[in-house]
Amino acid sequence: MSWEYSGADSLYQNTSEKYSYVDFVQKPIEIYVFIDPLCPECWALEPFLKKLSTEYGRFFTIRPIISGYLNLLNQEYFERPRNIKELWEKTAKRTGMCCDGDLWEENPVSSPWIASLAIKAAELQGKKAGKMFLRKIRENAFLYKQDISKESALLTCAEEANLDVNEFISDLYSKSAKKALQSDVKLTQEMQVEYIPTIVFFNQFTEEQGIKISGLYPYDIYLRVLREILQKHAIPSEKPMLEDFLSYYKTVSTTEIAVVYDWSQAKTEREMKKLQLRQKVKCIPVKHGNFWVYQE
Repeated sequence: MSWEYSGADSLYQNTSEKYSYVDFVQKPIEIYVFIDPLCPECWALEPFLKKLSTEYGRFFTIRPIISGYLNLLNQEYFERPRNIKELWEKTAKRTGMCCDGDLWEENPVSSPWIASLAIKAAELQGKKAGKMFLRKIRENAFLYKQDISKESALLTCAEEANLDVNEFISDLYSKSAKKALQSDVKLTQEMQVEYIPTIVFFNQFTEEQGIKISGLYPYDIYLRVLREILQKHAIPSEKPMLEDFLSYYKTVSTTEIAVVYDWSQAKTEREMKKLQLRQKVKCIPVKHGNFWVYQE
């Protein structure tokens, strides 16, 4: 998605590798991440993208592509809330990223395409704004069971992402937003993406074809592909201090922290409770695990 995840460059620490000025100006790798904001497996990809950005983000930029709900091509299936609820709950239990399937019985998303259009409208205010809005859209759906196709919910997400709300309202149904969404769908078709999430790695400094990974895999698979297309055994950057990480991302799950820092869930909860006692974070208990909000 890139994100760098909304520009994670500020988290990178010094390494023993030496790079020229050009290396920092133009990163060699571009990563296309084909997603849908309501796809639970795309949401479960978040911890791996954060870890990849934290350790190797100096080499790449990430571009999120809104592809539509390719995994549920059977419309009859999609229209049955219980089916989607079961899919969300299974994904949450398997991955540790909360997907509260009760949304589909209590407050189902009435027009998923409007949420996708809203993301493209937010991106008109810049890549960072689009990334932050995408995150807020997902938090409100997966954690707080909000119908993110409603204008009231979209405006809440826009405010939380610090967008210019008046500009966002103006852009929401504009030709520019619709054209941007159509471009994403067209790119999805041209690159023959048939399942989400799909990640495609490109090396901008070579003429070789990109490498495509369809589906959700362990972190080591993404790292192996990055090193292959980078054509070098890159050394990971030093991880930021936990408080710096939290300050940057603002709201993160126990699972995301555990993946990035290679900690167990138990150790992660202990470390976060220490920060909670110091009033550095606020715990948000959700149906599957905890999320943590950094206190400014």
